[in-house]
Amino acid sequence: MLWWSSQPELAIALTYLIAAAAAPIAGPLLYWALHDHPRAVRTVDGFVYIAVPALLTWQVGHLALEQSTVLVLLAAAAGLAIPSLAEQLSHALHRHTDKLALLMGVSGLVLHALLEGAALAPGEEGVAFAFGVAVVLHRIPVSLVVWWLVRPRYGRILAMAGVLSIVVVTLAGYALGAEVLEAVHGAGGDLYQAFVSGSLVHVVFHQGRHDHDHGAEHGHG
Repeated sequence: MLWWSSQPELAIALTYLIAAAAAPIAGPLLYWALHDHPRAVRTVDGFVYIAVPALLTWQVGHLALEQSTVLVLLAAAAGLAIPSLAEQLSHALHRHTDKLALLMGVSGLVLHALLEGAALAPGEEGVAFAFGVAVVLHRIPVSLVVWWLVRPRYGRILAMAGVLSIVVVTLAGYALGAEVLEAVHGAGGDLYQAFVSGSLVHVVFHQGRHDHDHGAEHGHG
């Protein structure tokens, strides 16, 4: 008897894991395929401006409902406001604030990928179909956002490193399983995720608009 017929829940979980680990590669490939078509690139830019606030709303809203506290919402608001305030207080902080906000924003996406990998690990009730599909599908816009933010300013190598980190931590989260979920939720991880989500929105609308100003020639891909 084949192992997947005797352990269907494990087979399903591994299928979702493989798909979730492979999906992030689609983001950079999509942008690369479209980069010679200015109208398509502008469409992708517009999609990012919509996708990031949507991801923030979904993630922070879910955490706020799960924890039944407004602290998560306040943390997200702080993550959005603090970088802007720091830049207004000092022009010298402007460049460093962008770098720090970008690093924190990407780290939040990576942490979220770690938790999703852990949630895909087979448990007593298995992995719900809707959840598994949602994890796989939203990996594409997440990797697209990482590439869109990192590639213009720091180059293709660091952008690919950011995308591949999502793949690696997904596999790590799956391997560690429930231990990761318990450790992160018990160590202020929810507040950190909310804060860096707010920072990511700041980066997209501040740094992103500058790096993707198509009034001038910029390299894409």
